[in-house]
Amino acid sequence: MERRSFLLGIGTVALSQLLVGCGGNKQATLNVQLLKGSIPGQVVNQFSKGLQQKVELKFAPVEKLQDLFQKLQSLQEKPNTNDEQGWRRVLPFAQSEKATKADLVTLGDYWIDLAIEKKLIQPLEVAKIKQWSALPKQWQELVTRNDQGLVDPQGKVWAVPYRWGSTVMIYRRDKFQELGWTPKDWSDLWRNELQGRISLLNQPREVIGLVLKKLGKSYNTKNLNIPNLEKELDSLNQQVKFYGSTRYLEPLIIGDTWLAVGWSSDVVPVIGRYPQLAAVVPQSGTALWSDVWVNPVGEDRQPLLYEWLDFCLKPGIAKQISLLTKTNSPIPTKIAASDFQESLRSLLLVNSEVLEKSEFLLPLPQPVANQYESLLAKIKG
Repeated sequence: MERRSFLLGIGTVALSQLLVGCGGNKQATLNVQLLKGSIPGQVVNQFSKGLQQKVELKFAPVEKLQDLFQKLQSLQEKPNTNDEQGWRRVLPFAQSEKATKADLVTLGDYWIDLAIEKKLIQPLEVAKIKQWSALPKQWQELVTRNDQGLVDPQGKVWAVPYRWGSTVMIYRRDKFQELGWTPKDWSDLWRNELQGRISLLNQPREVIGLVLKKLGKSYNTKNLNIPNLEKELDSLNQQVKFYGSTRYLEPLIIGDTWLAVGWSSDVVPVIGRYPQLAAVVPQSGTALWSDVWVNPVGEDRQPLLYEWLDFCLKPGIAKQISLLTKTNSPIPTKIAASDFQESLRSLLLVNSEVLEKSEFLLPLPQPVANQYESLLAKIKG
């Protein structure tokens, strides 16, 4: 998934590489590769101040989740010393000839199954995560997987969620004011006034998923032999002017489209800059995503790692991460509507009834995933 591929930071303290602590050969070190803008610098400083020993903290931000997944892969690969330039192409953020060691890496939940399948990450010891019980059941279930990466209540815990968001509709206030209505649910995408005025994500699971939701089905449907699915999908395609997963908001900003379907983390900074835009979480439920911490295979699961995981799950810290990065927290926090600017409240204060109808995009058997891809390709022609 290409979620947040053009995200350029969202008002948090930049972390080019934050080093905390004093020097010393025997000093403990925590190396973290994280998605840029997903953890505020203030939070890292608070963690440092609360530690009992002197520690070196290395937090290195990376622009895209896809790059972080490649980082995980690179940690398991041995570079060819005769092809140093080629190796640097694979790992553009390398600072030396060797892949930088990482105790924790940010991953999107969509990548967990692949990371497990390719043996890139190792399970975490839940008994060492004191705050684990504070994490609601749905979040615990999301990261409890079997060795094939599939959600399994009898599996192991492979990751710790620390923030989340959703797929939303973002639209032009001025255009809809002329129409005399505002979009509220997926079914609005089929309205005649929007023919040729919509941007959609170029993702089969997202596009077919929203059609399934309109039909009262699940995003994670394994049998696509559903009456009217192809007909509804074809009708929706007639409404679409642009498919894209990276620059899909640009046509909306310039007025080429009137409505776009996108990821909340892409939408939040754009709404902050363009007041003529507004966003809504569809009432019948939507797709959810989560950023999680994973531990690369072969790295010691040192106590400092668990201290950081615990720290992120504390209610006060979880609230800070949510407010400062303008996302949602998996930990229940007391966030008031007034804590967010008005334009963001519909995105970040999700109605509990809508949330109950929403779903994570869980891994599907490969033949089923192929059906999603081929169906969308057929509809798009």
